[in-house]
Amino acid sequence: MSESLERSGEVPELTAEEIQARVLHRDGLMLVIDKPVGLPVHRGPKGGANLESSFDALRFGLPRPPVLAHRLDKDTSGCLVLGRHRKATASLGLLFKHGKISKTYWALVEGGPVAAEGTIDMPLGRLNAERGWWQKPDPEGQTAVTNWKVLGRGDGLAWLALEPVTGRTHQLRVHASAMGWPIIGDNIYGNGPRFGEPRLHLHSREIVIPISRNKDPVRVTAPAPAHLLQRLRACGWMGE
Repeated sequence: MSESLERSGEVPELTAEEIQARVLHRDGLMLVIDKPVGLPVHRGPKGGANLESSFDALRFGLPRPPVLAHRLDKDTSGCLVLGRHRKATASLGLLFKHGKISKTYWALVEGGPVAAEGTIDMPLGRLNAERGWWQKPDPEGQTAVTNWKVLGRGDGLAWLALEPVTGRTHQLRVHASAMGWPIIGDNIYGNGPRFGEPRLHLHSREIVIPISRNKDPVRVTAPAPAHLLQRLRACGWMGE
């Protein structure tokens, strides 16, 4: 990566070979890919590198490239689901909408909860019109529920498994911050820097998709990314 890209915190677009190497699961209906940290899924209003620009390399014989079935934040890594054709994408959209797809995220947080596990039930609303996607705890907002479990603890930090029951924008980031244990590297709701390290320590670790009625759900796990490894090991992760 060039020095200027590194400094600005931007990540270059993936080549065909690079995005194909990130395919974790492929069948006739969908793909699950391992999204890299720092790369937005969509092209922004100002243009710039994005994941969708590389989807043509993921057709694998079909006439059209796959499309996003949901989204991850630019700075979140891990399991991202793509529909391979219109009907499959519509089915996946309904499964996401109705909470049928279970997702487990790994997060490294500052401090951490006292208990071993629990649930956060905290409605969220928009911070203000200017900030667009940014959220805040809001008793009048939309229901937002997250289950959490401590997987390990280290020097002043904790390694959590977070399971969003609802799918609100920035839900895990706002919930963790509001509980007093912001996610490491969160530059909106936590203490992360604007650019550079540490990047956001939030990773979509596993996704379970009941795509076919007569088959077991598809379960996909994304490997831990490089930027999480040091702190994961500090919390007792053995690299499994």
